[in-house]
Amino acid sequence: MKKIFVLTLLLVSAISLVAFNQAPETLNYKCMIQLTNYEGEGAYFVVSVIDKEDNYIETLYVQGDDAEWYRDLSAWWKNLYGIKRPTLDGIVGETVTGGQRKMTILKIPTDKIDTGYKLRFESAVEDHEYYVDDVEFDLTTANLASKKEGKGYIRYIRMIQQ
Repeated sequence: MKKIFVLTLLLVSAISLVAFNQAPETLNYKCMIQLTNYEGEGAYFVVSVIDKEDNYIETLYVQGDDAEWYRDLSAWWKNLYGIKRPTLDGIVGETVTGGQRKMTILKIPTDKIDTGYKLRFESAVEDHEYYVDDVEFDLTTANLASKKEGKGYIRYIRMIQQ
């Protein structure tokens, strides 16, 4: 009887550990990315969470489905994707060209908001410039609710919590 009680207790403990060890909670933000009126091919861009020392923590979104051109996003490629080759589930279809806009949903980990992390939007266009920090800002609740101007191919972004 004592053995059955101990085994039952161990089984319940193991199930509890698995049940409560879930992936980090995220908040969904609808993100509108408006591009400038540049000339040339479609822009590739990547949205990443980075820490205070500019280390890549997580990729939230990749615009452009041809992996051949990912190395044009050189900081991201060198520091995350090109080295670790993580599984990317945020890749979204064709590139977007000058003057167009793109709507997407970003799943932002709640443990990264208001805790010293940054959100970085990198952009590149074939045979043109690369902008490592086209849009970059501290990942705070206030910043997520405000319009952010770009420095390169991104004119601005706006985000709304869903």
